Amino acid sequence: MLVVRRNDKSLRAPVRGLLASVDAPDGFFININTASGPYMVGDETIKIAGVSHVREMGIAGVTGARGVRFLVSPDAFFQTNVGAARELVSLVLEGVGPATRVLDLYCGSGLFTLPLAIGGARVTAIEENRRAIDDLKANAKLNRIAAARVNPIAARVEDAIERVSREACDAVVLDPPRDGCAPRVRAAVFGQIRPGRAVYVSCNPEALAGELPDILKSGYGIERVQAVDMFPHTEHIETVVTFRRLPGRT
Repeated sequence: MLVVRRNDKSLRAPVRGLLASVDAPDGFFININTASGPYMVGDETIKIAGVSHVREMGIAGVTGARGVRFLVSPDAFFQTNVGAARELVSLVLEGVGPATRVLDLYCGSGLFTLPLAIGGARVTAIEENRRAIDDLKANAKLNRIAAARVNPIAARVEDAIERVSREACDAVVLDPPRDGCAPRVRAAVFGQIRPGRAVYVSCNPEALAGELPDILKSGYGIERVQAVDMFPHTEHIETVVTFRRLPGRT
């Protein structure tokens, strides 16, 4: 997918050349993104040629379970490094533990939602990208996950968190964009929902470091911190932090 500010006529010749070459991809899209900010893609995506989804087969499920298959739209978020994504899934599953009711915030196409559901949890999954939620629903069917196991919600986490904060859950998974979690999301998770365990997947250590003091003041302790080299040969890392609610803090 080529992301541009406008669908200019000057793109046509090089795109045709690419599609006619031996390096032609299986599918090609143009995405138009005129906005600044942390999001890589814009709202308008134009299919030019080929298949509509990438099929990813390399993500493992829970121990002893079948692997999870994913269909991913070009403008829906999915981890680009499949080997590292496999490690993230393993760390999140370990951090969540035997929870039966899980809230997955910023869930994307269901990287964590689906393995958790296959492992037996009932997962409420929130994501504002509607294409990603459509992918999640399709992936749940592809993996033959019972509809009762996954409750997908297409909405901004900041808008939906109040609605779900009244529901009991054992664990929360957070995988926000580079800006991190909005204060109202942190307040709802660690101040209202107060799960026994929470797993925070951060692609921005500086944003995470800024949020940690408030989380710890809410009565949570850090059980584990694990860095994952998601982007080799760059300074960027993914960090997975597992929190547990401290005894005596309700």
